Amino acid sequence: MIVPSDNLRRRGLGGGRPYKYRSGPRGGAGVWWRRVKRIFMLLVVLAAAWFVWVHHEIVAAEHHNMAQPADAIAVFGAAEYVGHPSPVLHARLDHALTLYREQMAPVLITLGGNAGTKDMNTSEGAAGRDYLLANGVPYGRIVAETASTDTEQQAAALAEIARKHKLHRIIVVSDGTHLFRIREMCRAQGLEAYPSPRPALGHIGMVERNRRVMHEMLSYTAWVLRTMTARIRAVLHV
Repeated sequence: MIVPSDNLRRRGLGGGRPYKYRSGPRGGAGVWWRRVKRIFMLLVVLAAAWFVWVHHEIVAAEHHNMAQPADAIAVFGAAEYVGHPSPVLHARLDHALTLYREQMAPVLITLGGNAGTKDMNTSEGAAGRDYLLANGVPYGRIVAETASTDTEQQAAALAEIARKHKLHRIIVVSDGTHLFRIREMCRAQGLEAYPSPRPALGHIGMVERNRRVMHEMLSYTAWVLRTMTARIRAVLHV
């Protein structure tokens, strides 16, 4: 059977433009899906850049002792055992004592509550104060804060103490990986903070160090997100 050429052209089987088969979503759905993928990839790139920057800042603060003459030295809390500093808190306090004896600042501030421990009669701040007293620091040179339970609360408490005692420049003492987050939280409270890492206690394996750095990266990111959300809600009066 011979089919007229006009019929072939009308059916797309002969001359003229060939028929193109489409695969995947058509029309608006395909455009929408491509946009979603682009937005997702952009978010992945931004997140990767953010964490690379945060990691760099944590490592920089860890290895950079910025101690200089200031109004006070603040020791951020760590665990205490029935009124006695844990090895980590002990190392922080010893470092603060060294700075105090070098006349870097005339006042020592110890921070930290009981952090949910079973021994409700002691706190990190009180244990730190007692340790400094036992090492010859006059009582009038020590301010002990005993209510805060985390780093953010300690930074806020430090800012309140600084306002009350008219202190502006603070040397902040803690573990090296902890200091970037402390510095940024203190700056958010209007303080001029000089990070000074305590000496290392023995050898820390790569796995444990990476765990600490990751903890700080996530904790700092969570704090930034909470802060941004609170500011947006304040602007929108939500």
